[in-house]
Amino acid sequence: MVTYVTDVHDGERPWIGRVLPVVVLEDARHAGALGDALVKGGLTAAEVTLRTAAGLDAIKTLAARSDLVVGAGTVLSAGQAEQALAAGARFVVTPGFAPAVVRVCQEAGVPVFPGVATATEIQMALDAGLEIVKFFPARQLGGAEMIKALAAPFRGVRFIPTGGITPAVMPEYLAVPAVLAVGASWIVAADLIAGERWDEITSRTEAAVAAVAAAGGAA
Repeated sequence: MVTYVTDVHDGERPWIGRVLPVVVLEDARHAGALGDALVKGGLTAAEVTLRTAAGLDAIKTLAARSDLVVGAGTVLSAGQAEQALAAGARFVVTPGFAPAVVRVCQEAGVPVFPGVATATEIQMALDAGLEIVKFFPARQLGGAEMIKALAAPFRGVRFIPTGGITPAVMPEYLAVPAVLAVGASWIVAADLIAGERWDEITSRTEAAVAAVAAAGGAA
């Protein structure tokens, strides 16, 4: 049974863990094998984006598993949010702050992590009762140093940076106390999925989990 987390305090870790693979699937038939690869590598949650027509069907497939919590990413509208929840998404991630999407998720009792890039958007999230936000696109916005700067006035906010993060810089983000989890698109790179290189995805997953352990946490 999954306990949804909307507020996170020091010393607590939510069910999404500290590494969140961000998945873009062109073919929903790959969802099952991808889920197997991620779980084998040690992860228990994944974000499947709605950037492709295969997104909803992939969420349906992964949502049927008992060993993986699947969420919907790149949710742009209330209608998409409703479709994602109907497909079995157990959390929702947006690229920007979308009040209509937030309302749908809150009414359904499902965690939502809105995208933010500025202090104003963080304030909007707080006004909506949210304390976990996606920081996107992380690298282009200044990376870990920018998160440190934003975390100073917003001490209760936790960030999920996504965008342009690589294995080499992931430890920099994990070292920031305000970082809850790191979006890890490199684990599930499009070429690996297209080539059905499931063993490589498992290897990258294991490496990310090991990096978290080395940073003193659990993936």
